[in-house]
Amino acid sequence: SSMAGLCVCSVLVTGANRGIGLGLVRHFLGLPSPPKWVFAACRDPKGQRAQELQNLASKHHNLVIIPLDVTDPTSIKAAAASVGEKLGGSGLNLLINNAGIAKMDFLDTVTLEDMTQIYTTNTIGPLLVSQAFLPLLKTAAQGSPGSALSCTKAAIINMSSNGGSITSPAGWDLMQVVAYRCSKAALNMLTKCQSLGYREHGILCAALHPGWVQTDMGSSGGHT
Repeated sequence: SSMAGLCVCSVLVTGANRGIGLGLVRHFLGLPSPPKWVFAACRDPKGQRAQELQNLASKHHNLVIIPLDVTDPTSIKAAAASVGEKLGGSGLNLLINNAGIAKMDFLDTVTLEDMTQIYTTNTIGPLLVSQAFLPLLKTAAQGSPGSALSCTKAAIINMSSNGGSITSPAGWDLMQVVAYRCSKAALNMLTKCQSLGYREHGILCAALHPGWVQTDMGSSGGHT
């Protein structure tokens, strides 16, 4: 794969216990030159849903599971402190804001609670997590040679969706998921703001549409 040549010293993935997050963790661990540190963040590291992650951690000493609830500022600060301690001054190269939720809803009936819950996780979460890890990303950027922006140097990657596209919102006839779409459209703008604000610090910021993947969230319509 095109990621095979990627050489990153340290990476943190949120929502890492299942789906795309777990897949990313597996991929980083399997690289020819795996990162020195792979931080896998999830809400309940000791829970049943994190069993596969626990199994991986028992085999890979460079994998560290970090408790992180992206809707809780206290949890985010604690996670950043914990990662900083492990890195010991070397900085974090790559932050992947992958944690997200979706809910089946419809334009006529979507509620304040739906909108607030999904926006809090999918949009505010990546903002707060990025803020908390910014000092570590800056440290990594300062410690990397060259001026070109890259994932190897320092980067924030936000997992978005073409469902949040303004010009061509994918799959409307299949599912309206209004709160999810709004949260991802807002995440795209957050990513643009981050790229404008953080490039002077040498930090690459980009949003990715991963495709429809067969996960708990993506259901059976996706690809494995």
